[in-house]
Amino acid sequence: MTLKLRAGVYTAETEYGIALLDEDRDQYWTLNPTAAVVVRALLDGGGAEDAVRELTAEYEVDADSAGRDVRELVGELRAAGLVEEDTRRGVRGRSS
Repeated sequence: MTLKLRAGVYTAETEYGIALLDEDRDQYWTLNPTAAVVVRALLDGGGAEDAVRELTAEYEVDADSAGRDVRELVGELRAAGLVEEDTRRGVRGRSS
């Protein structure tokens, strides 16, 4: 699963984590530091496994819990219409 931000959605680094700005809907979401780690890993071209690895390296959390958290966050981001599958092959780098 490689994700990209939907067109019209941008990231902004904050002191606390990341904000996702949806210009089309005039809304924004603030993500805490752990969610920011996941989003950065996914937007940098990594998959869910990469996001889990980043979480377990940075925080005291086991891989099973981190995996559940990653799946839940991705589900919430999709439900909000903020991200979509990046079908381009071999693309790495932030999509903002």
